[in-house]
Amino acid sequence: MPLKAVDAFIRALAAANPNAESELIYNNTFELLVSVVLSAQATDISVNKATRALYERAPDARSMANLGEEAIGEYIRTIGLWRSKAKNVALLSEQLLTLYGGKVPSDRDALEALPGVGRKTANVVMNVAFGADTMAVDTHIFRIGNRTGLAPGKNTRQVEDGLVKRIPKDLLRQAHHWLILHGRYICKARRPECWRCTATEWCTYPDKTLAPP
Repeated sequence: MPLKAVDAFIRALAAANPNAESELIYNNTFELLVSVVLSAQATDISVNKATRALYERAPDARSMANLGEEAIGEYIRTIGLWRSKAKNVALLSEQLLTLYGGKVPSDRDALEALPGVGRKTANVVMNVAFGADTMAVDTHIFRIGNRTGLAPGKNTRQVEDGLVKRIPKDLLRQAHHWLILHGRYICKARRPECWRCTATEWCTYPDKTLAPP
């Protein structure tokens, strides 16, 4: 896709959803970090349901560390991979206390060194909490990058690098949200709803469904 088309594609998504933001529910940067860790292979809806009571009990690193792995697990049993996630949340809370006084660092290397935090999670936290121009590539953005021609790649890092390079800098931070929500609700995996897409004019996907079933 030519760069002019990339610009037009992203601006079309922006016009359709100008106030796009994360659908995770959180009250502070620590809660955001935990929610993103819990969201791996889980829906935002399921995470929000589980964390409502958890954050009432443990809204910061100290209270979460005091809660401990076993008790954390009781709150998040409805989320996939809850046992390993409970362990990671307990450990990362302890590390935040030990290394950063309970605060979430804004540095990528520091974030990725925390238990359960990979590049995608770090990108989300840096983008949402600290305003960094990062692109967190989940399954939705990976699909859109390849399907539409925005930034084809064989793996998430290739798609991430392509999007960061090709999307205009003034749109990059918000583009993270526009693309995720576009993939979640319109450019779906099994049947993209192209008839609802405001950017279909610039999309290179050859099998567009331009009329509803």
